[in-house]
Amino acid sequence: MKHLKYKTIIEYVGITVGAALMALALNFFLEPNTIAPGGVTGFAIVLYRAMGIPIDLTNLAINIPLFIAGILILGGVFGVKTAYATLMLSAFIRLFIILFGHGFIVTQDLLLASIYGGLIMGIGLGVIFLYGGTTGGTDLAGAILNKYFPSISTAKMMMILDLIIVAAAGIVGRNVETALYSVIALYILVKIADFIVEGLSYAKAFYIISNTSEEIGKKIMMEIGRGVTVLEGRGMYTGNQRDVLLCVVNRAQVAKLKEIVYSVDNRAFIMITTIHEVLGEGFKEIK
Repeated sequence: MKHLKYKTIIEYVGITVGAALMALALNFFLEPNTIAPGGVTGFAIVLYRAMGIPIDLTNLAINIPLFIAGILILGGVFGVKTAYATLMLSAFIRLFIILFGHGFIVTQDLLLASIYGGLIMGIGLGVIFLYGGTTGGTDLAGAILNKYFPSISTAKMMMILDLIIVAAAGIVGRNVETALYSVIALYILVKIADFIVEGLSYAKAFYIISNTSEEIGKKIMMEIGRGVTVLEGRGMYTGNQRDVLLCVVNRAQVAKLKEIVYSVDNRAFIMITTIHEVLGEGFKEIK
């Protein structure tokens, strides 16, 4: 019970920090340069420039129906975190306006504003995703769609929706250059958000075909302590049965595994593929 309470506190602190970072990126880099990186916040920037409606109010107003849909589809816990993140984002946007006023700008260079705005916003959004929330808008819509299309990450689903909004904003605003810079910010945002969620813990999967597969497998287990799975294979051309070894290692063990294989059989056939996340013994623990 105590552990669960501690975990919940950490999650909400993380969501708060993420919302603060997103508001910082919006107030100091993106909005002053009219860079709209998609989503409700991007649309809110366009709306503010066109009609003077405050960003925080637009953010809250549009997210209400999406929030209701999120509760119905994704569940109550997710809905609570999303409501909290959305409120915190609007609150931090308003707080920064009160402290620094409208139009406080760090840089007027559109490229720098796109890069750093996208970077900081991506970190904030990634942290919020990491702790199980969204800030509404297209990231909430992305999370809803991700439930039905799990092969596409929430961040990538969000990017698809945001590109549509960015393109529409460029057409309506008749400013192609701003739309192009918005795409740069959006791309960086999505890549960073994905990086925060997935991390650098990618691994390499080796598929090894050899006439001495048993010897190779034993040597792998003995020298680097990794498990090896034997898959039954058959050559289509020869019709011969042959074992295929499957072994997953971290980046530091790639060179050593190659060395082991070729020390036994220098004519072994090896296929190597990148795995972005591995859960289980010897890798990331399942939470």
